[in-house]
Amino acid sequence: MERFQKLILIPLILTASLPGLGFCYSIINGPTNATVLAGSEARFNCTVSVGWLILMWLSNGNPVLTVLSSQGAVETLDRYTSQNYTSSDGFTSELIIHNTQLSDSGKIECSIQQPGQSSFAFLSVQVNGSLFIKNSTLTVKENQTVEIVCEALGWAPAPDITWMTNGSFIDKSRYVTQQSQGSNDLHNALSILTLTPTDTEILTCLADIEALPNPQNATVTVVFVNSTAENDYSEDNGSMRVIVLAVVLSFIGIILLIIIIVVVVRCCCLKKKRSTYQNEIRKVSSEKKKDGDLENRQRHGSENQGYIPEELWNTEKIPRIASLPPMSSKFTVPAADLHTSSVSKVRPQRRTDYPISPKKIRNVTLV
Repeated sequence: MERFQKLILIPLILTASLPGLGFCYSIINGPTNATVLAGSEARFNCTVSVGWLILMWLSNGNPVLTVLSSQGAVETLDRYTSQNYTSSDGFTSELIIHNTQLSDSGKIECSIQQPGQSSFAFLSVQVNGSLFIKNSTLTVKENQTVEIVCEALGWAPAPDITWMTNGSFIDKSRYVTQQSQGSNDLHNALSILTLTPTDTEILTCLADIEALPNPQNATVTVVFVNSTAENDYSEDNGSMRVIVLAVVLSFIGIILLIIIIVVVVRCCCLKKKRSTYQNEIRKVSSEKKKDGDLENRQRHGSENQGYIPEELWNTEKIPRIASLPPMSSKFTVPAADLHTSSVSKVRPQRRTDYPISPKKIRNVTLV
């Protein structure tokens, strides 16, 4: 605050004292008009004669920067700076406005605090908004009229819109442009081009303001299709569909064939595995049965297939030998053999009617 008060008091003191002291200096070259885009820099130059003491810059009547010959520039706002140049003819101060805004538009004044010694110029800050065409590609048939809409939003001032086709400007009678007020002191524009194309064209919508080095543009391609070409296209499209369908069906058939083969192989593997498992079960069962039979034989004995009991012989069909007459119980034995006969025992009489041809009969012998 103290610095600002000093800035205000110095010009007042000098204004009151300089005319009385007889100092006389003037502005040789004042600032010139400038048009810039919002966000860029704006520069203004003011040249004064030798002997100057103070130079002030004002924006829309408000002091923004002061330059003193004794100490140089006194900057009070960050967006306003200066560069100074001294020559044999005088002194030049260049005011630089950084990051210009739409509100900066207006009168820029250079003052040396002398009666009638001030010079001014005007600053115009412009805003380039957006520009677009809703469709980037349009397809039209023969004798078909179409309307192409180009829209510009958020401009200041409202842009000048023109149309071009294949590099040539289109007559203004073929399109209509409407402007409207937008928000924040910005402007919108809408341009409608009516066209009956006879061939494929590339259309360009141009939006221009003074601060733009080159117009902003948006393009659209209008594809013209006549009846013959459309029929050919339909036939080609039908043929393409048939080819695509055939390829898709072939691919599906191959996939189904692969699936069937995989299923068959899988079933065969499962069947083979199941058969192998059953064989193993049978083998294990057979081995268990053999072990059981061996254990039974060890417990109950084995069967003798060649044994035949005598009482089972069939004596009815087999001829017998005639029995001998009974032997007398009294018989004479030589004297020499008396000692033997006395020792011998009488043996039991055995049956002598044996079959001539005995039949083999199976008996079981327990061991």
